[in-house]
Amino acid sequence: MNLQKSSSLQSEQCQRLLILEAGRAERHYWSDLWHYRELFAMLAWRDIAVRYKQTVIGVAWAVIRPLLTMVIFTVIFGKLAKLPTTGAVPYPILVYAGLLPWFLFSSILSDASSSLIGNAHLISKIYFPRLIVPTSVGVVALVDFAASLAVLFGLMLWYGFLPNWHVAALPLAILFAAVASLGPALFITALNVKYRDVRYIIPFAIQFGLYVSPVGFSSEIIPSNLRIWYSLNPVVGVIDVFRWCLLGDASPLYIPGLIASAGSAIFMLWIGVGYFRRTERTFADLI
Repeated sequence: MNLQKSSSLQSEQCQRLLILEAGRAERHYWSDLWHYRELFAMLAWRDIAVRYKQTVIGVAWAVIRPLLTMVIFTVIFGKLAKLPTTGAVPYPILVYAGLLPWFLFSSILSDASSSLIGNAHLISKIYFPRLIVPTSVGVVALVDFAASLAVLFGLMLWYGFLPNWHVAALPLAILFAAVASLGPALFITALNVKYRDVRYIIPFAIQFGLYVSPVGFSSEIIPSNLRIWYSLNPVVGVIDVFRWCLLGDASPLYIPGLIASAGSAIFMLWIGVGYFRRTERTFADLI
């Protein structure tokens, strides 16, 4: 009996043993992401609680912002510029279906860029894969997205324009949007640690991207000889996929453009992860 207790105690001590070995963190980095999954969940839950705690509007802000933007875009692009819609899709629904992925993309990009600075007390004290911090903020953007999506379904019911079976592919479209936003977000996040004035550029870049992306109009109005080049903007493919999922055959997919957008998103993700990993070891010193 005493022998079993001694063996059990030794086993527990071995499990608690901290191994210090040069290069170990680098070799086990991706497996550490899984081992620190509880930290990811804790940071994500904390960000959600901070976002909506002691607020007057709360989650309603996630609904008001795209609704007001939809009204403005509908007046400017639909009434004044008289840009065409696609098929029989009401113009407000066309705009709102484009705003959904755009706000998901821009929220992840904006919130992630300052996430390391906001968690400086953690970065400078303990080890964990720093990639957890900027990726965890995307959960808050997904909560806002869910609220906005519910409003879109309400609008579609109001206009009598209901989605078809394409809506089953919506989770893949959300994953596409997350991948497309993560690459630029990681790059800017790492850059913001070293150069703090980068945060002033981000709002301008997001505002500029809103107007060059097909949010207030359909990408079908782009000339056919330029559309493949226009689709190198990964947000173009993301918005087109969302509209295909939500609007069905009324918004057909441009397959060459989708391939170009997906390739561009994967390339940006590779650049973003690579730059983040190269500079990660200096975060604690710079923060």
